[in-house]
Amino acid sequence: MSEKTSSLRLVTKPTKAVRSNSIAGVYLITDQQDGLFERVEQSLRGGVTALQYRPKEKPYQLCLDEGNRLKQLCSRYGTLFIVNDNIKLAADLDADGVHLGQDDGKPGEARQLLGPDKIIGVSTHNLDEALKAEVEGADYLGFGAMYPTDSKTVTHIPGTAGLSEIRDKVNLPIVAIGGISTANACRVLDAGADAVAVISSVLSVPRPDIATTELRLLFNRRAPFPRGAVLTVAGSDSSGGAGIQADLKVITLLGSYAASALTALTAQNTKGVKSIHGIPPSFVHDQIDTVLTDLPIDVIKTGMLHTPAIISMLAEYLSEQSRHYPVVIDPVMVAKGGASLLKLDAISVFQQQLLPHAYLLTPNLPEAERLLNCRIHNEAEMEDAARQLHDMGAANVLVKGGHLSGGDAVDILFDGNNFYRFRTERLFTSATHGTGCSFASAIAAFLAQGEPLKEAVGNAKEFITNAISMARPIGKGHGPINHYLAAKESESDPT
Repeated sequence: MSEKTSSLRLVTKPTKAVRSNSIAGVYLITDQQDGLFERVEQSLRGGVTALQYRPKEKPYQLCLDEGNRLKQLCSRYGTLFIVNDNIKLAADLDADGVHLGQDDGKPGEARQLLGPDKIIGVSTHNLDEALKAEVEGADYLGFGAMYPTDSKTVTHIPGTAGLSEIRDKVNLPIVAIGGISTANACRVLDAGADAVAVISSVLSVPRPDIATTELRLLFNRRAPFPRGAVLTVAGSDSSGGAGIQADLKVITLLGSYAASALTALTAQNTKGVKSIHGIPPSFVHDQIDTVLTDLPIDVIKTGMLHTPAIISMLAEYLSEQSRHYPVVIDPVMVAKGGASLLKLDAISVFQQQLLPHAYLLTPNLPEAERLLNCRIHNEAEMEDAARQLHDMGAANVLVKGGHLSGGDAVDILFDGNNFYRFRTERLFTSATHGTGCSFASAIAAFLAQGEPLKEAVGNAKEFITNAISMARPIGKGHGPINHYLAAKESESDPT
């Protein structure tokens, strides 16, 4: 299996900013299944920017009741509330706008009834319909279908080629519609969509908040550099090769904005850790909170958390947030020199409270063994460990196989359904200080930049392999890897 699909780059110049639109991002359309409000609220927490209420054939009073409840949810999360097809229902609900099919009226008629400040969208299937909707006063276009879909019978599929054709010929935001998921959304965005309309790919999965977050992050692929922002919550390494110092280097060199919250100070060098000074949990909390309430953080990465109190605080803080943050958790437990970086009584707290918040858990073999109280000897047992850690609550698990003997260095990613292997030649070197921190930070940076998970892991695997192979002799113990040359090696022309 090939797990590396796109090249890396060292950012050297800014790219052109994406146009600003009133409709952009993840555009969610409601379904008719049970538990709608709970599923919609999870989706809104993940970052839905516009919700289209499509009640289909329901009694009008029920539509009013459902619509009002959905509108309240949208108001709580700052999400636009759009009604599908029915101009009267949109007016009675005082919705933010209405979306019209080709046979549901003209934009001018809708604006006359709803008022000048409301948003009017029109479904289109070709360039002529798009140009007509623009002339008639639409504020945005629905365009599709991109792919076949089970939600309705599709007779015309212009696809991404059709989207590319009309992109530069209309001046309105385009919402791509039809069969879109995290697996194909990148192609849709690269074809010029300003928003993607989704239904089952978000509302029919176990975690709509995670599915929405994955889609939302993909839009960062068109943002100017620094592209995306990562908050690292970790301990300090006074030698600069690992910990929060390594995190900040990696995130910055790969082109994202890096913020930090310190959990502990260490006096260490390449030979080992001399002493550790823990940070009070209340101050760790204040660091995290002041960053997240001000900066547009896309991904949180954690490293050395040190104490049960800090782990518990972080888990509680994440649970209280109205927004879902994808968290890349590197379960740092032991330093290269053998010093314990996680107190023994913290492991159970980590398992029960923080691990379920992991969008991606990245244990090496000793860490996976401690979390599962087992031994791992081969790739089959790595797969089994990944399944068990997923069952404990991690949405995705990357078990790193660097500690296996012989053969290639293989890391195994499990997303709850499929396994993906990332295989490179094993490098025999003592320059491995900071590999775990740097690998997880690279993944977080690529996620923040709009790469899907598998591609983010593949890119980070290439980066960390280069960083190890290009290491220069520094110190008398486990030397640091070469972050700078690894990033420079991965340079390509920004798009």
